[in-house]
Amino acid sequence: MTRVRVHNFSISLDGFATGVPQSFEAPFGHGGERLHEWLFATSFWGEGGSGGVDDAFAARHELGIGAEIMGANKFGPPGWQDDPDWQGWWGPEPPFHTPTFVLTHRPRPDLVMAGGTTFHFLDASPADALAVATQAAGGGDVRIGGGPSVVRDFVAAGLVDHLHLVQVPIVLGRGVRVWDGLEALEDDYAIEAVSSPSGVVHLVFERRSQSDR
Repeated sequence: MTRVRVHNFSISLDGFATGVPQSFEAPFGHGGERLHEWLFATSFWGEGGSGGVDDAFAARHELGIGAEIMGANKFGPPGWQDDPDWQGWWGPEPPFHTPTFVLTHRPRPDLVMAGGTTFHFLDASPADALAVATQAAGGGDVRIGGGPSVVRDFVAAGLVDHLHLVQVPIVLGRGVRVWDGLEALEDDYAIEAVSSPSGVVHLVFERRSQSDR
């Protein structure tokens, strides 16, 4: 059965997953890359990285994934819809290797890339986008790739089975928060917290069955 998963999604101590303002030069706004330094240090990310708990969590990102859903702000900087030549941040061979669905109010034709990634552009609700992605996943799981508004919308709609957030020990003070509107989230999920020597805390939310709620 297809499950809906979020992996390696970094947030600050005050719950922000990206800073402001976002731009081509600063994809994560004033937060820069500080939210992701723990990931860059792992062997999952690149040769010479470290193992350990961070690497073990990071590697789960790709296991069993058949499709991805992401928001418009993950695919490109503000205004990318006005550039017909924009093909995402990742070059000619993006790292997804699956059908990848970009949620945007301004859809465009499918974009076939090297390595098995095809971007599909949808103007759809979370439930409708998930139905399309589930079919495309061919029995694999669907990963919700972000940004924070998309993760929050899918969680609020009750569509996420596995939610892995990485709390990074920095304070951003402003940006886009994950937690807004998700009061009593703990009622629907079993939660595990795993501390890492790097200083981050891996928060794993696993959806409870109806009988356990």
